[in-house]
Amino acid sequence: METNVVIRHDGQIMWDSPAITKSSCKVDVSFFPFDSQQCRMTFGSWTYNGNQIDIVNALDSGDLTDFVENVEWEVLGMPSKKNVILYGCCSDPYPDITYTLLLKRRASFYIFNLLLPCVMISFLAPLGFYLPADSGEKVSLGVTVLLALTVFQLLVAESMPPSENVPLIGKYYIATMTMITASTAMTIFIMNIHHCGPEAKPIPIWAKKVILEYMARIFFVYEVGESCLSPQPPVQTEPRPQQDEGRTVNGQARKEDFALKVRRNRDGMAQKLQEDHEDLEQGVSPSLSMGNVPTNCYNSCKEEGKHVSLDRGESSDCGGGKGCCKAQCLCHNQSLLRNIEFIANYYRDQRATQKRTGEWKKVAKVMDRFFMWIFFIMVFFMSLLILGKAI
Repeated sequence: METNVVIRHDGQIMWDSPAITKSSCKVDVSFFPFDSQQCRMTFGSWTYNGNQIDIVNALDSGDLTDFVENVEWEVLGMPSKKNVILYGCCSDPYPDITYTLLLKRRASFYIFNLLLPCVMISFLAPLGFYLPADSGEKVSLGVTVLLALTVFQLLVAESMPPSENVPLIGKYYIATMTMITASTAMTIFIMNIHHCGPEAKPIPIWAKKVILEYMARIFFVYEVGESCLSPQPPVQTEPRPQQDEGRTVNGQARKEDFALKVRRNRDGMAQKLQEDHEDLEQGVSPSLSMGNVPTNCYNSCKEEGKHVSLDRGESSDCGGGKGCCKAQCLCHNQSLLRNIEFIANYYRDQRATQKRTGEWKKVAKVMDRFFMWIFFIMVFFMSLLILGKAI
């Protein structure tokens, strides 16, 4: 623009030349969104040297009186400095004035829209270990959290300028996604332990000592009916009312009900086995008579050549109908004994299998609690680190 020049009587000339200057500077996004930038603008003459024209800054900083506030950047200041440079080609000095524009990004927008949602989503990842294994949603929760963080990572990439430096919030997102991936992998491993079936091997001795005793007490993992002071379930002295056998608490059967029923069945079967054993040795059952024993059983014993003692009668077979046999068939006693032994062995195997399965489930629960606290601590310190940069 053609503007007038003001000339004073002492030879001073003042030329007000309005212009719009566009400048670019290198932006460092290493601490995005808590970054500060410095943009330098240098004014000087390439035509005249310092002996011909001298440049003097009237103020120590730029005039920001008419500056319009920006919603994203805050201007901290604009200091000025005069430099005199001597080039190798020429012996004359070349003065210039350098203005440094100090900018700081307003991070409140990014904190409430990108950072806080990421922190809250990150705290959901350790809660996946607290979710019961029988719910079937442990792995789904980890995958959902991972997808949510991926979406926020794309929003961060669109919000900042392209740069070779990885921003701080980007590092936080990558670290959180890596942690969630590791937690999902550990969840799959723990669920395999939880669903160990009857064919699983017994728990090693060191695992029982370290995991089921020490770690279970440290992380307050107890079975149903146990307390913090006494890890063993209390013994029921009085018979409890009949309850639903299929009821479960936290995916585990009420073991005290099962143990009480098995104990009653075992005592009754042991007494019955003892009585049958004595009757089998004597060969006589005083409580039964031939009237109580089926004829086909007696005939089958006779056909097999087994001896049957008779109390009275004219004939040795019961087909005549004159005598009454008070002895019980040996085959009947042996069949009854085999059935009772089968039932006892079945209950014993079922109890051992359920005990082994319950131990593996408790190991998985202890490991869930252990990794839950480990990942909680990791998320807490990472969030504290990223928020500490804002303060």
